[in-house]
Amino acid sequence: MLDDEKAKDLLSFLNLGTRADLKGQATEYILGLTGSAEGCSYLNNRMDFLRALLTLTADPSVAVVKDCYHALINLSAGELSHDPLVKEIRIVRTLLPRLLDPQYGFADQICTILSNLTRSEKTCRDVFHTLQEEGVNLAQIVEIFCTEGYNKKASLHYLGPLLSNLTQLPETRHFLLDKNRCVIQRLLPYTQYEGSTIRRGGAVGTLRNCCFDYKYHEWLLSDAVDILPFLLLPLAGPEEFTEEEMEGMPVDLQYLPEDKKREKDPDIRKMLIEAVQLLTATSKGRRVVKEKRIYLIMREFHKWETEPDVLVSCEKLIQVLIGDEPETGMENLMEVKIPEEVEEKLRHLDEEEEKQVKREKEEAAVKTTPEGAGDEC
Repeated sequence: MLDDEKAKDLLSFLNLGTRADLKGQATEYILGLTGSAEGCSYLNNRMDFLRALLTLTADPSVAVVKDCYHALINLSAGELSHDPLVKEIRIVRTLLPRLLDPQYGFADQICTILSNLTRSEKTCRDVFHTLQEEGVNLAQIVEIFCTEGYNKKASLHYLGPLLSNLTQLPETRHFLLDKNRCVIQRLLPYTQYEGSTIRRGGAVGTLRNCCFDYKYHEWLLSDAVDILPFLLLPLAGPEEFTEEEMEGMPVDLQYLPEDKKREKDPDIRKMLIEAVQLLTATSKGRRVVKEKRIYLIMREFHKWETEPDVLVSCEKLIQVLIGDEPETGMENLMEVKIPEEVEEKLRHLDEEEEKQVKREKEEAAVKTTPEGAGDEC
């Protein structure tokens, strides 16, 4: 890695007043460093380099700015950089006004950096507090997310994962679920957004996280929000049901066309199922989901699904839908206290389940490998 003398020389080129060609070579070198774990580790301990990178995101040279943003994206992908970036150089304060600027050309890179920085709960809370301090509320972020063409120079798809990450915090979920704000309803149509898997997945992740707060379940399932059809339509196929079977089923899930396609991304399918299962945590939630004939949708989905881990989630939901009600005092599955020894057994079963899913995926991958694909020339 760089010795002190070389680092000093390199740093001297990383300022706004340096000749463009020399500055470009320096930022290109730094970008190369961020491509390795060793390079990232070195830079994470050099606040002077991190500050220089952030400063040069305002450089007149587009190439230099692009290199700096890509370097910051690479660095922010690792959690070791989160504290230095957020607390030491206060990157969020610099980037927020640019993100909100509908004319800013590197807003997508900013979305990616903020999405990376909010993956862990600790840094996520730091970012959220900075949003509050800067007077940026979640309603503004949702407004930008839902405004097609807000920035003609950027897609802003990564606002989806950013929102999803932010909703790992109870305080952000409570804001989105405020009944007087009508914020969560704006995200519902994005469960079927075809323009971007990233944006669609971010919206679904946000809705799934909001379903962890069982106190809002009755409202989410009511006509005021009517979340179920938005979660289930992407899981529904073209299968036909009888009039008797469809009695009570949401209208949006009835008489679907013959060419109806299911959600193509397995991770999104899994999150949709998890959201529905979370809504069955309370006795009222289970009653509504059962009365809406959701079992039929999941039954047909189970016949269609091939991904092992998604099938496991589907089977868990089906067990709730066809199973008996819990004993008195255990109606709220999120409040049930599990003895430590039972929790340990469940954890062990989950680990075994994950191993089994991994084995099945590996076996499926082997079966789909073309004959001779691994042969030497």
